[in-house]
Order: sequence, then structure tokens, then C-alpha cells
Amino acid sequence: MGQVSLPNPANFGDYIVFVDESGDHGLEQVSSDYPVFVLLFAIFQKAGYIQRVCRDVQSLKFKFWGHDEAVLHEHELRKPAGHFQILLQREVRERFHAELTALMLTLPLTVVAVVIDKPAFVARYQDPVSPYDYALEAGLERVYHHLDGLGEGARETPIVVECRGRKEDAELELAFLRVCSGNNALGKPFPFRHVMIPKAANSAGLQMADLMARPVGLNHFRPGQSNRAFDIIKQKFRRSSAGKVEGWGLKVIP
Repeated sequence: MGQVSLPNPANFGDYIVFVDESGDHGLEQVSSDYPVFVLLFAIFQKAGYIQRVCRDVQSLKFKFWGHDEAVLHEHELRKPAGHFQILLQREVRERFHAELTALMLTLPLTVVAVVIDKPAFVARYQDPVSPYDYALEAGLERVYHHLDGLGEGARETPIVVECRGRKEDAELELAFLRVCSGNNALGKPFPFRHVMIPKAANSAGLQMADLMARPVGLNHFRPGQSNRAFDIIKQKFRRSSAGKVEGWGLKVIP
């Protein structure tokens, strides 16, 4: 049995990254309703995450449910079921969305998102790689650049991803290890630790990433459509010193 690599508390960094996706990363059948794949990375400083994000997300849940066990998912906010049936009441729905919007506006985070336009991707590349692998590499490179600029380039940063299934999780782990071992555009290893957690996990960071991924995809697919969530998210994108977002916090492929 191979030796398991254990985390080293002495080298823990000050940041944590949560990753979520929107859309199907398969290329065999491309949906005309949503022909994009988005991988979004939400970067939080741990102190702000503990003191503000977790606190504010829990406070929102206690206010509307009386407990904090409701797990926020973008799909269930759009099509209320289970805990979210309270949103079928117009007054409650409007109040909830107003408070969620206010919370999102104040979130102390930086966003990196990779959007793959699947029809264009297939048309450009004769034998395209998996959109997930492509997006993962492009996203991790930008996350590394961001953290390195904050003096965190040599410190261990957890990259938290939701479990998707045994086969998919194994493929993701291989892709993650490939990129972080130095097989990337920078040609250097990344000090990231891959953390997989169940879909049912009540993680405030993953829930915030989930709420942001689809609005980014919709902005690309339907740029003229009103998108209040994206108007908030675009303020959080990583950007250059000159304020440029494209290629820095938002990468569109191809």
C-alpha cells in the first residue's frame, strides 16, 4: 500500500477555495437550452470565511427556517421543493431574495470562473479533451496566480469540491493531481490539497459557489438577458491591476 500524504499544519495557508460547476461537461449531446459548462472557484480568506460568511449564511437560514440545516442550491431556489417550498409564497420569496442579494453583495471573496462554450469548443478542436479537465487546469492556474500574488504561493491551500460519483471522483482526482504535480501552463507544482465532500454537506462556501456558477453561464449564453445575480458576481471577479477581468477572473473557452 502506498504512503498517504498527510496535511502539514505548519504549512497551512490563510485561504480556502470552493469549487462548483454548472452544466453538463459531456460533449456527446450538447443541450440547446444551456450549451455551456462552467467551473467556478470561490476564494475566501479563512478568517473572513469563519467570522462573516459562515455566520451570515447561518443567520439567513435561521431567519427563514428557524434552523440552519437547509442547504442552499441554485436549482431549488429556481424550482422550490423541500425546505424551499416556503419560496412559493410571494412575500417570503421577495424578502428571501432581497436578503440573499444583500448577503452576496458583502461576501468577502474573489471569484475565478472558466466558461466553456461547448458548440464552439467542439468546432475548434478535432479531438477535444474533457471540458472539466480543461476548465480545472485553467481555473487552478489562475487561483495559483492569485494566491501567489498574496504571498501564499508556497503554502498549502485546500480546494474543496463536491462528490459527484465514484467514477467521476476518481477522474477528477487524477486530473487534479496531474495539474498540481506541474503538468500545467506554468510548469510548476501547485501546493493545493484536494478535498472531496458529500453533496449533502452543509458547507457555506460550497453553497455560495453553487449559487454563482449558473448565473455566470447564463451571462455568456444569454448576454442580453437581465441577470441580477451576475451583476453582483462580476464585482467579485479576480482582475488585473488595471481592472481587467477577462483572462484574469473570467476565462471563456474558446
